[in-house]
Amino acid sequence: MRKRKAKKRPLLPDPRFNDQLVTRFVNNLMLDGKKSVAFKVFYDAMDIIEEKNQDEEKTALEIWKDALSNVMPHVEVRSRRVGGATFQIPMQIRPDRKVSMAIKWLISYTRKRNEKTMAAKLAAEVMAAAKEEGAAVKKRVDTHKMAEANKAFSHFRF
Repeated sequence: MRKRKAKKRPLLPDPRFNDQLVTRFVNNLMLDGKKSVAFKVFYDAMDIIEEKNQDEEKTALEIWKDALSNVMPHVEVRSRRVGGATFQIPMQIRPDRKVSMAIKWLISYTRKRNEKTMAAKLAAEVMAAAKEEGAAVKKRVDTHKMAEANKAFSHFRF
């Protein structure tokens, strides 16, 4: 690389849960720089989850973290060109990339749902992901299947 690697800026923890991961999620959820709207959507979704899940001993934040860990992929396929042919090579994923992929998948499949409000969509997708179902978890399973199918090319790893 010509330039030096950009240093990571520290994220401030969110006001309600005092968690940096929540801030990272909200930053990805945010559209057009409207962070307060994104925080309201996230907190409303947490309230909906708390409402629907009052019989269990887990908090809404724990359910959200479970959902995020259920969506996190462990391996992915990357394209590598070897002798004119392009191979899909399965590779381990760095921990920070795992988290960012899980966040992006969870948010993108939340937006594709058809509940009424964004908070309701997010709550529904998080509850589904916490139960190992839903579109975001299916994406992780498909990614793992793709890596498993291309295991024969893992010796091309770079």
